[in-house]
Amino acid sequence: MNEMTRRFRHLHQSGCFVIPNPWDVGSARLLAQLGFPALATTSSGFAWTLGRPDNHVALEEALAHFRAISIAVDIPVNGDFEGGFAIEASAVGANVAAAAATGIAGLSIEDSTGDAANPLFDFDLSVDRIRAARAAIDASGTGVVLTGRCETYLVGRPDLGEAIRRLSAYAAAGADCLYAPGVRDLGEIQAIVEAVAPKPVNILVSSGFTNVAELSAIGVRRISVGGALARAAWGGFLEAAREIAESGTFTGLNRGTSFAELNRFFA
Repeated sequence: MNEMTRRFRHLHQSGCFVIPNPWDVGSARLLAQLGFPALATTSSGFAWTLGRPDNHVALEEALAHFRAISIAVDIPVNGDFEGGFAIEASAVGANVAAAAATGIAGLSIEDSTGDAANPLFDFDLSVDRIRAARAAIDASGTGVVLTGRCETYLVGRPDLGEAIRRLSAYAAAGADCLYAPGVRDLGEIQAIVEAVAPKPVNILVSSGFTNVAELSAIGVRRISVGGALARAAWGGFLEAAREIAESGTFTGLNRGTSFAELNRFFA
């Protein structure tokens, strides 16, 4: 286990921390300079930099992205490993072994299939996938933090009972941290926290529905923002670009961060 992994594991032991999501090396370096203790990649944010929708990145591209971000900063990095780039548990385990060798301090495995008719992997298969990821990490000796993700809320089937059933099973199968992105009700969040305790819970905050103090008070250990920072950046870009394209005016450029300030960040 290296220093970054040790630091990342320590962050999960007490308190509550924000782990924002950069989408490239520049955004990672800037976030690190703002004082965040760790970072997490975002599959959507990275895909957009390649001109693709989310979940359209190849395994080798994701692994290269993990390496680039991990090398770029001196704080721990969690890798958004989507569904492990495989279906069967053994293949997920093999891919997790490759991811653990990239320098990341953590990674997540989700249970969504991408099939609107059957959006979640079968329960037993989902648990086996987490168990295989755990075995691969243990065999690697890296100590990478494994996050088990239940996507019930993101795939349009918000079912607290099913989320808790799956997350509890993922915890028993070896996940170090549990995550049900899309849950916004504080009562439901607290129920998840209590159900998987003492293991830590990550909560996605992609809008202003809550704050760090509220989530900390109900026992949330880790807060991420997914692709929201990337969307905010693209929002500013699109607003200024549309003004130029549609009106032939350039006032939106006045709202950009100054050349000098950005150069200072990257000096």
